[in-house]
Amino acid sequence: MTTLSKEQQTEFEAAAFRRLVAHLRERTDVQNIDMMNLAGFCRNCLSNWYKDAADADGVELTKDEAREIVYGMPFDEWKSRYQSEATPQQKAAFESNNPHK
Repeated sequence: MTTLSKEQQTEFEAAAFRRLVAHLRERTDVQNIDMMNLAGFCRNCLSNWYKDAADADGVELTKDEAREIVYGMPFDEWKSRYQSEATPQQKAAFESNNPHK
């Protein structure tokens, strides 16, 4: 296995994060509840982790600012453009699998 320097590891992780965020911005058809039901995380989780990292480094970042970084626009705007009402099946799956209970 190739040994990476700390700088390389950080650089590659950042590149992977940017690519994931870009992918999620393009895939507006994928609902957060589906991501939660299938993967146990969603765009909101990702923005919360981003905020946690900023907090840990002493950088003030609001929840809304972190969400805008992930969504590429204010969350309320994304929600009104792309979020659909969850189906009863999606809600039931979320309730039975919700890792945030």
